[in-house]
Amino acid sequence: MNQLSSILIKDYDYPLPAERIAKFPLADRDQSKLLIYKNGKLSQDIFSQIHKHLPGNSLILFNETKVIRARLPFIKDTGAKIEIFCLEPVSPVSEIQMAFQQTKCVVWKCFVGNAKRWKTGQLKLSIPDGDSTMVLSAEKAGTMDQSVLVKLSWSPPEKTFAEILEKAGLVPLPPYLGREAVEEDKTRYQTIYAHYDGSVAAPTAGLHFTETVLQNLAKKNISTDKLILHVGAGTFKPVSSDKIIDHEMHTEKIIIRKSTIEKLLNSKSEKIVVVGTTTLRTLESLYWYGVKLLLDGSCNFFIDQWDPYQNKYRVKLPVHKILEAILNKMDACKINELQGKTQLMIAPGYEFKIADILITNFHQPKSTLLLLVSAFIGNDWLKAYQYALNNDFRFLSYGDSCLFFK
Repeated sequence: MNQLSSILIKDYDYPLPAERIAKFPLADRDQSKLLIYKNGKLSQDIFSQIHKHLPGNSLILFNETKVIRARLPFIKDTGAKIEIFCLEPVSPVSEIQMAFQQTKCVVWKCFVGNAKRWKTGQLKLSIPDGDSTMVLSAEKAGTMDQSVLVKLSWSPPEKTFAEILEKAGLVPLPPYLGREAVEEDKTRYQTIYAHYDGSVAAPTAGLHFTETVLQNLAKKNISTDKLILHVGAGTFKPVSSDKIIDHEMHTEKIIIRKSTIEKLLNSKSEKIVVVGTTTLRTLESLYWYGVKLLLDGSCNFFIDQWDPYQNKYRVKLPVHKILEAILNKMDACKINELQGKTQLMIAPGYEFKIADILITNFHQPKSTLLLLVSAFIGNDWLKAYQYALNNDFRFLSYGDSCLFFK
């Protein structure tokens, strides 16, 4: 923990002019620029050519979470606009996939925009549905973890919450884009392989992939697999403390199939390639779950933000031993899917256990994601970002991409 106490967030700042933030996606996903950092050297290409830069026989892992239309816009009788941003389900179930299949009513943890104009009472929203109209109602049901609990109910009651969000919800674009969502965002702020509802922000490194890119990877004998980390609104939470040690990392839900862990264990792959910081955090969290399983006998899959930095866990355990322990536990529990939560903070000084190559976008100044990049390629992150600024790269969610080799 000592090395963390000296890390100051001001050292992970860089000038980002507003005009360098990509407000809209390119016409073609795979035509974004690709910055390549390998062996300390920088170069660039187009994302569609990424297969030429990845070693054959690699294993590439994607996050197949799907962005939900989490923003619900209400207008009070007074004309005041109230936006309810759905974060995570609370009742009658907290498991995210089951929550979307609920009918009649649900309670979710939410952010409320313009909350001062909604003290009490019920909000109503009429939703066109073909020749008929659905009605969504919202009322406050308490508070939890600095968020508002909102009871959402609707008619006709046989509709699922997934159907309600699909019809009424807006795409939750990052606030730094400074614009309202348009029709194009419904498809473009979503990876082509997104499958499981649950994120309120896109795993943006995956936005560049097209079917052609995937086919070119396959031709090079690069195998693929998928896992899930549901991205929470906390991903946009700024680091408000001067020292990293004082920052509270957000918690996110992860799901990994037994078959994926088996593939990692038995893989003869030359390198493990991760698409995005979310995939990277998931794999590294999996490793630390295995460590806790072996050292503590704990079967609770929760990774605290500082677990890897605790002296009790700083032991040299081979990855294959870790994965074997996890598979043995899954066999004993007769489960084919591992579900957990992670608060893992990856900061400079962190030693990566599984990932060798990272595909990612450019991240905000003074963010925990930038700290992760610095942990991956060291102080050369600044050289890479300066190269991007000097060579007209586009930044943030709809911006260009990076290929980083450890």
